[in-house]
Amino acid sequence: MSRSQKSWQHWQLSRDAEGIVWLNIDVADSSTNTLGSAVLAELADVLDQLEAEPPRALVLRSGKAGGFIAGADLEEYARISELAGVLDLVARNWQLFNRFAALPWPTLALIRGHCMGGGLELALACRYRIAVDEPATRLALPEVLLGIVPAWGGMLRLPRLIGPVAALEMMLSGKQIDARRARRSGLVDECVPPRVMDNAARMLVLSGQAPRVARGLHAWLNGPLRAWVAWQARRQLAHKARREHYPAPWALIDIWQHYDGNALAVPTGHPASLQHIVAQGTARNLVRIFFLQQRLKGLGKHDASAVARPRHVHVIGAGVMGGDIAAWCALRGLEVSLQDQDMARIAPALQRAAATFARKFRGERIQQRLALDRLIADPQGRCVPRADVIIEAIYENLAAKQALWRDVEARARPDALLATNTSSLSIEAIRVALAQPQRLVGIHFFNPVAQMPLVEVVAADATDAEAVRRALAFVQQLDKLPLPVASAPGFVVNAVLGPYLHEAMLCVDEGIAPAEIDAAMQRFGMLMGPVELVDTVGLDIVLAAGPALSGQSRVPQQLAQLAAAGKLGRKAGEGFYRWQKGRPQRSKARYSAAQHDALAQRLLAPLVAAAQRCVEKGLVADADLVDAGVIFGTGFAPWTGGPLYHSAASTQTAAALEKVAG
Repeated sequence: MSRSQKSWQHWQLSRDAEGIVWLNIDVADSSTNTLGSAVLAELADVLDQLEAEPPRALVLRSGKAGGFIAGADLEEYARISELAGVLDLVARNWQLFNRFAALPWPTLALIRGHCMGGGLELALACRYRIAVDEPATRLALPEVLLGIVPAWGGMLRLPRLIGPVAALEMMLSGKQIDARRARRSGLVDECVPPRVMDNAARMLVLSGQAPRVARGLHAWLNGPLRAWVAWQARRQLAHKARREHYPAPWALIDIWQHYDGNALAVPTGHPASLQHIVAQGTARNLVRIFFLQQRLKGLGKHDASAVARPRHVHVIGAGVMGGDIAAWCALRGLEVSLQDQDMARIAPALQRAAATFARKFRGERIQQRLALDRLIADPQGRCVPRADVIIEAIYENLAAKQALWRDVEARARPDALLATNTSSLSIEAIRVALAQPQRLVGIHFFNPVAQMPLVEVVAADATDAEAVRRALAFVQQLDKLPLPVASAPGFVVNAVLGPYLHEAMLCVDEGIAPAEIDAAMQRFGMLMGPVELVDTVGLDIVLAAGPALSGQSRVPQQLAQLAAAGKLGRKAGEGFYRWQKGRPQRSKARYSAAQHDALAQRLLAPLVAAAQRCVEKGLVADADLVDAGVIFGTGFAPWTGGPLYHSAASTQTAAALEKVAG
């Protein structure tokens, strides 16, 4: 290959003997390719040169082993303080990507690794696309998850390529798809193994075949039936997101239906306009959450020069929590042994694991079998001496835990990581049984394990710092978000939830219907109301842990009465609600919006106060980590940016309004 004379900081361009230009994106001083202003300004310069010296064809690929393009530079976006800056950014890149799409020679995106957001929008501007068939190859337009829309051409080109139904589903969910699914949907032209990717790209870009477009029914759905598709999308969206909290997905549907995917064409003041989306504030809050998530991931960053990553995990306790922890570890590729008193107690956990693997690897029998093979029953605990990590997840009884750890420590390797999944007992009390108490850490998962991303890593006074570091890295290895917290009743997440649930129970005692309480919090943006949460966790568990977590000696009357009657919630088929097929049966809420909003503020007040106490007591490093813990550990309304952040913003808004009124 001959090299072009001109060089750039973030792009490398070369021409081969067939006249194909191979354009590599390799963003300088970064492990990941992102599309910041400097990178895109250079791309415009690259196009200037190519138009002056036209190639036969162009292949766009990544110069990094870690992925294609991760999307826009969110740090740069977060620094833009003025609306005009956001609009200018969208306008420049909309025009640049349209220019790329209009190039007169064939263009192809060779996608290996993650291809997200603006990266996929750039790939869509190419005539052809090839995805490399590897687990790391993932494609998505996740902008709505950040409170924005794919405004650089994604809303225009994706529906035209794969049809509007599939395109809207992909854009409104933000979900990632792998290379094979991308091929089946028509998003990419070919899905090939790495060994042939360059040859496949060369053959396709020179093939002269017509570019893919949605045809048949898909074309009708893009044209005469567009209003019907939009109506269906809004109907489904209404069950998932309120427009005042999450304007972006609603705007996306409007922009596609009425403005053919061009966000710049929406009139100022329209609810779908970029001006409205930015001014509403959700986007800033969701970007904040993204950076909080990245911060948590960084806390568990593995040091390759340190102790080797764990390969064998031994879980003691095959109940719902212990069994699901074991299943998740096996799902993430670890060898797992599961211990309990006998096989009768272990068998249900293995059955749940098999069902989980079947859902995860639908149609992939080999992967299901491999995951099951990694999970073995070990009623006698014979695997303890060879385990890298030992997690205790038995019932919350201090004497039982102490006796167990006394036995386990005597048989475990000296370098094994010892962890308890306790949610209500203190690390200090449990570790009394150990000859080396500094070895024990808390690794506290949340239920359901497969869905909740957060794991608290708990350290007591004098806990070995290396054990904490290894625990954080282990949680990251499991693809969970590790939150380091100090030992205290309820740690952080349950300490914040306790007063919130207690207040909900007091509301029930006052005669407020559970359906009204849950409706108020779901209106606020919670995935689940507090009464349904109590039913899900179990009334007996909430009753036992309540005083310690809420700080209140008063026992809610209805909670105590239902628990005494054996109505323990979902697991018993009845609690505050009757449960059928895993769903609570409840009456229709009748309160007005104002009544629900007032009730939500009452319920949130003790939650916010508890979160503030966690900061004051030093249970976490700062308020941001409390917000991160409550969001990722409870599903707290993401649009708010977190309870403490939302409370501070609400206080500032109220003060500003009072000043104006005065």
